[in-house]
Amino acid sequence: MTHVKVPSVGESISSGVLSVWHQEEGAAISVGDLLFTLETDKVSTEVTASEAGILMRLVHEGEEVSIGQIVANISPVMVDQEVAKSDLVSKKALEIENQKLVISEPREISSLVAEETFTPKSDAPGVVMEVTLEKRFTRRKLTPLRRKIAAQLVSAQQTAAILTTFNEVDMSPIIRLRREVQESFQQKYGVKLGFMSFFIKAVVEALQLVPSINARLEEDELIENHYYDIGVAVGTDKGLLVPVLRDCEQQSLAALEKDLLDYARKAHEGKIALADLQGGVFTISNGGVYGSLLSTPILNPPQSGILGMHTIQERPVVVEGQIVIRPMMYLALSYDHRVIDGKDAVTFLIYVKKALENPLAFF
Repeated sequence: MTHVKVPSVGESISSGVLSVWHQEEGAAISVGDLLFTLETDKVSTEVTASEAGILMRLVHEGEEVSIGQIVANISPVMVDQEVAKSDLVSKKALEIENQKLVISEPREISSLVAEETFTPKSDAPGVVMEVTLEKRFTRRKLTPLRRKIAAQLVSAQQTAAILTTFNEVDMSPIIRLRREVQESFQQKYGVKLGFMSFFIKAVVEALQLVPSINARLEEDELIENHYYDIGVAVGTDKGLLVPVLRDCEQQSLAALEKDLLDYARKAHEGKIALADLQGGVFTISNGGVYGSLLSTPILNPPQSGILGMHTIQERPVVVEGQIVIRPMMYLALSYDHRVIDGKDAVTFLIYVKKALENPLAFF
């Protein structure tokens, strides 16, 4: 018999949640078959079978498990099938026995059943109480990732002096340029030219011009970074992840778009690694993909700045004394006022705006 243990997924990670079993109880398993997904406060990991046999699961989906814990056994297929069946039946019977409900408070039951009828005995002989409950809510534990996100956001609010400054950018130059070069760009590089790569290049240029934004506070020391690894917030069904694109000052628009596409695929498949999330100096968050018109993004510690993108909306603006309709986007820069002065924050955002309104410079 082979024990299936929770693998180590990082030095600082001691536990996680077994979020999904990909094989049924009693299933015949081959070497390399996907067994379960482990979610931690940083990454998700898929665990495969190292041996073939019959799967006997020992924990349920959603349970928190420790690194090294045995969560299943794989019995060799040559084991007597009647014995295996007997073990499986006994295990099922034990599970059913353990899951019997004892009624104490109606609110305890309502979170467990959608609609069920219970007939507990009353003290009076021959009298039966019938209780019918309708589900009103669902209770479940936060995943480690969601707990980590919550703790990180609260910590950022409590420890940093967060201030937000705003500006707006005329997106028509980028929209026009993308329309003109999209076909040839795709043919040459095999990837679409999106908006995010322009924003990454604009942020890098602004960080180079206002280096105080590219700094962080560490106890009583101010550390100024001289590299440009930019985090891009990616929304997933499990929570917000911020994979980091490396050495963005050296990357072309095409290289950035390929990296972004790769991270989007990894996020969808739950395969972003811990190393992908570490070391960023600045973050870009695009609430515009969800229709957000304006927001105040929260810092991603220990970084001192985050740029919020928003939805593109046609609005009347004044250009050379004339009122015209232009596709406009609000920009929001949240920053740590302990590290960054208001003048530098405003200047940084103006540089981002100017760079975006002159996109040809990035080619």
